[in-house]
Amino acid sequence: MLLDPTLADELKREHARLLEDGTLHPEVVLRRYYDTFAAKFGPAALRRLDGVDLLETLHAHGSKDSLVYWLEFKNDDEFPAIFGSIAGGSALKFGLYRRKETGQWMTGSPQQQHELSLEDAVAMARRNRDQLLAAAEVLERFKTRGGGDYEALQKDVDNAAPDIAETAWGHKYLSLLFPDVLDDYHAPTYQRFHLIKLLQKPPLTEGRYSAASVFVAIARELGIPLNHLSRLLNERDGSPHWYYRVGTTFKERRDEWPAMRDGKFVAIGWPRLGDLSAIEYNQAGKDRVKALLEKHYPGDARALGRAANQIFKFVATMNVGDLVLAADGEMVLGIGRIKGDYQYAPGGEFCHRRPIDWLSLEEWKMPERDGLMTTVHLLSKPAVLIEAERRVQKKVKIPVGSGNGGKPPEPPPPPPLDGTPARIEEVLLRKGQVILYGPPGTGKTYWALRTATELAARSWFGRSHDDLTDKQRADLRAAVMTCTFHPAYGYEDFLEGFRPVEREGALGFERRDGVFKQLCDEARRHGKNVYLVIDEINRGDIPRIFGELLTLLEKSKRGLEGTLPLSGKPFAVPENVFVIGTMNTADRSIALLDAALRRRFGFVELMPDGSVLGDAVIKGLPLGRWLTELNMRILQYVKRDARNLQVGHTYLMHGNGPIFDMRRLAQVVRDDLIPLLEEYCYEDYEALEKILGPSLVQRERRRIDDSLFRPGREDDLIKALLAPTPELETTAAATKSAQEPETEEEDEDEAGGVS
Repeated sequence: MLLDPTLADELKREHARLLEDGTLHPEVVLRRYYDTFAAKFGPAALRRLDGVDLLETLHAHGSKDSLVYWLEFKNDDEFPAIFGSIAGGSALKFGLYRRKETGQWMTGSPQQQHELSLEDAVAMARRNRDQLLAAAEVLERFKTRGGGDYEALQKDVDNAAPDIAETAWGHKYLSLLFPDVLDDYHAPTYQRFHLIKLLQKPPLTEGRYSAASVFVAIARELGIPLNHLSRLLNERDGSPHWYYRVGTTFKERRDEWPAMRDGKFVAIGWPRLGDLSAIEYNQAGKDRVKALLEKHYPGDARALGRAANQIFKFVATMNVGDLVLAADGEMVLGIGRIKGDYQYAPGGEFCHRRPIDWLSLEEWKMPERDGLMTTVHLLSKPAVLIEAERRVQKKVKIPVGSGNGGKPPEPPPPPPLDGTPARIEEVLLRKGQVILYGPPGTGKTYWALRTATELAARSWFGRSHDDLTDKQRADLRAAVMTCTFHPAYGYEDFLEGFRPVEREGALGFERRDGVFKQLCDEARRHGKNVYLVIDEINRGDIPRIFGELLTLLEKSKRGLEGTLPLSGKPFAVPENVFVIGTMNTADRSIALLDAALRRRFGFVELMPDGSVLGDAVIKGLPLGRWLTELNMRILQYVKRDARNLQVGHTYLMHGNGPIFDMRRLAQVVRDDLIPLLEEYCYEDYEALEKILGPSLVQRERRRIDDSLFRPGREDDLIKALLAPTPELETTAAATKSAQEPETEEEDEDEAGGVS
């Protein structure tokens, strides 16, 4: 018996539950799906094809009748997406693809792509077809013999199909033809992960086909189909996570474990590096860590490289959900799950931290040595991982589930503004006030505040805002004020009004200046430009709020005095006062604004711009092109004022750049975009399905498939987002995936670390 009896009983109970609630398909239904696939793409069907027909049938992403579409995107009653995902990466994972922009067939690597002639593309399709047929013959002979040696099978398939055997799509194709021989995990990472969770050692021979031996044996032991086993394990284990060892003892033997245990964190040293929150998971981030080490902990280059690798792992590589073994040498003191992002805790030796939920505080000795002489180490020895899982599973079930006298040189005069700030500045110089308008998420408030602070910095100090000292930035607070209009906002808030006050126990009223009058006083006092940013300007009652200011604001009437009705005092708007408003056209169109206001303000429209996201790609999803296509569908299917109801690019941004991690993308889609589009469609689930796709929207049930946002469904979510336009996977951005940082050998402690 392979499985621990307790674990086997748990899996049987969970299997029965999933069958009962309809999550798993009966075997007779599974067989119908396999037969449908074989009839369309099996060996007999592929032998009948040649030339362009073969090329299109195998590799045309834009065709819903192609093999690549069925393997990656097909998800309907004819063939549901229940046979393991191959989502992620780019269209180059299939060896060749036809680029959407040019119609040209492409091949190569993400970094070195090249065009194929039609003849060469057909030749490559023939080679792929022939290797699929050869591998299928190997598996047919293996099946006829009743199974047997999977290590030999691995070698035979590799020899028969050297170009595609070890690809995810090649494995999925063969597993659909031989579902009793091969499992539904099409990536070795997933196979290895779930075997460890089952407390099983992966086979010694590496490869997608040798690993099937253990899954086949377990499925037989449980008496269930292989497809049921993989889906059951997906529900139980979630998506793959990693296992790290983090040392708890400083090199001078200072024990940090009690603080980590009681404070629910793991930590590393190197305090002179400062806050590393800005380090991102890319080669530039790793280089930044190494540069900081060279500056603050100079030493041997090789040692610095190893230290940088460890620190980078801790700060940028570790993800929420990964397991950490806190250890002193080969003694494991506790096992915990990372529950949050990197944190900086200044003032102590161990200032770089990760919050942890401790799952087990048993002490035990590692069965094998694995990274004992390093501070942070990615564990890989199966015996260590299985022992960790055994102890965690015994304690808690892991739920389903990131040369001038010392003075600095004077900065040069700031260059002219460009882009959106330049347009805003131009309108302000001409009109004195401007409104930025457009759909939600187009950066209106961001550009208003950024431009106001930049223009104020140039007026007050002759420098760009980035070049100001801390004191100058503090002084600049008087130059930029903000307010937000709303239905209850009034003249007394904006210009002047009476407010209740208590004096000597009696309630009275006192006249107070509003935000705009205060700003005008600052303008007269300093003689420099001042700026008022009014957010959501269209949500206020403009005539009531502005009163006589509608006249005094006009550029030609600046300096002209009027008498304020409440105080009876003269008032004028100085020349150096500028107003920047923002309005969301999804709330109210410009045509409904007060006509007098429209005459006195200039307008700058900000629309969704996918190009702002550059070549950002998350798991094969090109953010910019995907957003553009999403907005095209909004324009097509939203019935009213669709142009003003598009989705802005800032939803897909964090700070000044695009989001770069899957977790944040899922949060944005679930918490921001879907509620917004549900509001736009207002119970029209047919339109919502056409906009978001049938995988996300369950039209008949009038709901969103929230299960796609569960941990472990990341690839399925990407597939669902791409489903309305699967050809996006063939864009230049999608096929140019970023290289992961290189790993470096770790074999000893580094200064500042723990072991």
